[in-house]
Amino acid sequence: MINLISDTVTLPGEKMKQFMMQAPLGDDVFAADPTVNELQRYAADLFGMEAALFCPSGTMTNQIAIKVHTQPLDELICDHYSHVYQYETGGFAFHSGISVKLIQGQHGKITAQQIETAIQPTADWLPRTSLVVLENTCNKGGGSIYTLDEIKPIKALCDSRGLALHLDGARLFNALVETKESTVEYGQIFDSISICLSKGLGAPVGSLLLGTKDFIREARRFRKVMGGGMRQAGLLAAAGLFALQNQVERLKIDNDRAKAYGSILSERPFVKEVLPVQSNIVIFELNERGSADKFLKKLENNRILASAFGPETIRFVLHLDISTEMHQRIIEILKTIDF
Repeated sequence: MINLISDTVTLPGEKMKQFMMQAPLGDDVFAADPTVNELQRYAADLFGMEAALFCPSGTMTNQIAIKVHTQPLDELICDHYSHVYQYETGGFAFHSGISVKLIQGQHGKITAQQIETAIQPTADWLPRTSLVVLENTCNKGGGSIYTLDEIKPIKALCDSRGLALHLDGARLFNALVETKESTVEYGQIFDSISICLSKGLGAPVGSLLLGTKDFIREARRFRKVMGGGMRQAGLLAAAGLFALQNQVERLKIDNDRAKAYGSILSERPFVKEVLPVQSNIVIFELNERGSADKFLKKLENNRILASAFGPETIRFVLHLDISTEMHQRIIEILKTIDF
């Protein structure tokens, strides 16, 4: 089967597994795992930030960031498509005791003007706005990409209003291989950044949270209380280190393949709309009401797996485990499938 359900289905290759097996280990709860420490230093240096923290998941890194940046009764601002709102089980309320102000952006992207309008005035009966969260790329927005020129006005507003700015950069590297922008510039703009290692980068487990030394020191405490303190985690950290050092540039292949599928789908008569394809995600809406399940069954009959993103909406996600032969097979099916 060709699996387009998500880029989280990737499996570590032989070189990655060999690198993992050779990793020196220690106890990371005591900050004594040399491979975890190396990964954290490498990632922090890559973004020009002071420190980093290795965690089991991107949900954890996002939730830790929200917890450190806010106090109970605060409020964060994000787009209504944001992962921290849609897919983290309301963790902002559970862990941090805060509310969320949702903005209707464009394909998951919001502007400084929209954010300024959403900031709460000071009153006893209102939550206090303290944090803005951006997602780059935005999953539910079709893998949409923020550019630095779009982010800089948001940073200026946050600075002027005393708001923290966090980046859910789970698929940030898919954006960077397109824009050719600098990781260091991102490190200069955001107060904290989360990056995922287990999506297109191909590691089996793990995400990183980046920030100042003081921020990461506090983040370690919350990682522990959330159950994220791991012991000989260097086996997993080694996979992340290998991914960052060897598997970033190839993400452009995934992006280009997604664009090819988007182009084909936009010409098929059963497709109502394809969201703009900017990275490795293709989201498209079918003409027939309630047709997603039927179309997925058609794809499965052709040995292709994908996911429904609504009653008439399908999502494809490209990743490193799609071979050239699989890619050609997908093109053939999309051009000829009868629906």
